[in-house]
Amino acid sequence: MKILSLFDGISCARVALERAGIPVEVYFASEIDKYAIQVSQKNYPDILQVGDVKDLQGHLITKIDLLIAGFPCQSFSIAGNRKGLDDPRGQLVWELIRIIKEVKPKHIILENVASMKKEIQEFLRDEFEKALGRKVYKTMVNASLVSAQNRKRIFFTDFEFPQPEDREILLKDILEENVDEKYYFNNERVKYVLNRPKNFAVRIDPEKTNTLRTNYGNASANETYVTQRIGQIGKGGQGDRIYSPEGKTTTLSALGGGRGAKTGLYAVASRTYPRIPNGEKRQKQIEIRKDEKSNALTSVTGDSMVMEDTQVRKLTPIECERLQGLEDNYSEGVSNTQRYKCLGNAFNVDVVSHILSFIKL
Repeated sequence: MKILSLFDGISCARVALERAGIPVEVYFASEIDKYAIQVSQKNYPDILQVGDVKDLQGHLITKIDLLIAGFPCQSFSIAGNRKGLDDPRGQLVWELIRIIKEVKPKHIILENVASMKKEIQEFLRDEFEKALGRKVYKTMVNASLVSAQNRKRIFFTDFEFPQPEDREILLKDILEENVDEKYYFNNERVKYVLNRPKNFAVRIDPEKTNTLRTNYGNASANETYVTQRIGQIGKGGQGDRIYSPEGKTTTLSALGGGRGAKTGLYAVASRTYPRIPNGEKRQKQIEIRKDEKSNALTSVTGDSMVMEDTQVRKLTPIECERLQGLEDNYSEGVSNTQRYKCLGNAFNVDVVSHILSFIKL
């Protein structure tokens, strides 16, 4: 197949094509982020970079079998300003529509956030249909079905496809072992002690840490395991919320500051011990074992016990790669800051691979 990938990022579409067993004759990529291009070229040196989508002359790129694009979502997302088509980033959709008209691809797969307003979803579908000259379908897929990440996305395609099967993967299933201390809150193990000052304590509600399995009874919602917020650091802003590894992660984000704004913070391990009388000190080396991380948070049973050495951290770049269906170290070669950004902007590979399996070659 001849592929044109707009807003290509780190070329997750190429990975998805490979995973779906679809041979690629040529892969044109339009991307302007130099770090994303660096990651893309490291993994696929044969990709032809064609520059900024605004400068792309579609009539020069002919006989394209698939045009795929995760067009910029910040202006449509709840996490963004939701100015939609009034935002300069949202206006890039007009470049996408222009190129569809010029290229006349056999198939399209277009992706954006599911949180955009319904009227914008319908407006975009109508515009895509006009540009393509045939029916376009709109389907919401949550990557939680094929990964440990809650990531709802709308896909506009010229063919229908069913929902993927639920693989029932939880965060605890993809965590790394022996994670560097730099990923932990304040670069150290945080102690949850009942008499800590409120502005310091990691507050965890043990009643919310059991696995929460919810079937919404709606195939379009396709959620069985949900993200479980179980505590917070300080005032509990977006980057200070703590989640359980017994559920799904929050959606990876390319933007946002704070301790865990890009990945979320997770209480990955803890141990409980008898309460120590006031004034008495204890020196004890605590061993954290991997097989205890999933259920230790439920073990606070009363005033005679105290939870200590709760480990709260953000996710590593490798864990974020796993959440997006990528091989470990796929994004290696740029700074961690850029890895998080690139991964937050990326497709979930297994979702797109599933969709591709229903395309008519």
